[in-house]
Amino acid sequence: MQQLRTIRTDWKRNWAAYVMALPVIAYYILFHYGPMYGLQIAFKDFSLAKGIGASAWIGFEHFKDFFGGIYFWRLIRNTLLLNLYELLFGFPAAIILALLLNEIRAVLFKRFVQTISYLPHFISLVVVAGMMVDFLGRTGLVNQLIGVFGIEPIDFLKEEGWFRFLYVSSGIWQGIGWGSIIYLAAMATIDPTLYEAARMDGASRWKQMLHVTLPGIAPTIVILFILNMGNLLTVGSEKVLLLYNPLTYETADVISTYVYRKGIMEASYDFTAAVGLFNSVVSFVLIVSANSVIKRLSENKLW
Repeated sequence: MQQLRTIRTDWKRNWAAYVMALPVIAYYILFHYGPMYGLQIAFKDFSLAKGIGASAWIGFEHFKDFFGGIYFWRLIRNTLLLNLYELLFGFPAAIILALLLNEIRAVLFKRFVQTISYLPHFISLVVVAGMMVDFLGRTGLVNQLIGVFGIEPIDFLKEEGWFRFLYVSSGIWQGIGWGSIIYLAAMATIDPTLYEAARMDGASRWKQMLHVTLPGIAPTIVILFILNMGNLLTVGSEKVLLLYNPLTYETADVISTYVYRKGIMEASYDFTAAVGLFNSVVSFVLIVSANSVIKRLSENKLW
């Protein structure tokens, strides 16, 4: 009874907040928790005619087919390498840009740099891919520029050795400015008296950044790092699909594009559900593991 009275009192006091939250709750129930019912087709020989419930159970056969497939190790390698490169180069890039912007004292110049760095985030992936195709083709701008120095034209998007570099570098260009916003917001919460105390102790701007700014944003860095660790086996298929071709499959084909080809083009819904479930389980394990390790090494953690 006491709990019911507490719930009623809380509802009367915060009913407006609960009403505002209802669309969000409905969204997650309909589009995130509801579809989990369909995960059972990963363990079934799914037939559209029979439906999910009437399809025959086959256990882990789809998982065995995926693990024993000729493309398994290529998919895992490509997915891991693309995400590791983004983690090694893209993740620190936003932090470095935020630190540099934080040190700029000319307000107008700082705003100009921020605006220029944010703009690529609002460019559609389709447009970005189209720009890359135009600039990096055999008759594109890049080949015209290197041709001035007597270098033979390079068909960047048809050579497998270039794909990872182009994918990661274009991702950094598009996301570095937007990613820095979180760190700039975290820097704004640092107590100014800490900088004053550091200056009184004779700390240079470099020392202030190392001993005041970086520790101040360390919790934010840790949280985002843990979340990024959970995406090590997740690469968005849109950009890869726009840029890759059969000539670059060896370095460009990832789990999400394989799922697209098998699920949409070949209608193997049960098999791709198994691959997606495997991907989700591994991502969950990576997040929990990263959080556990960081919790042992420092006070910062996700939960």
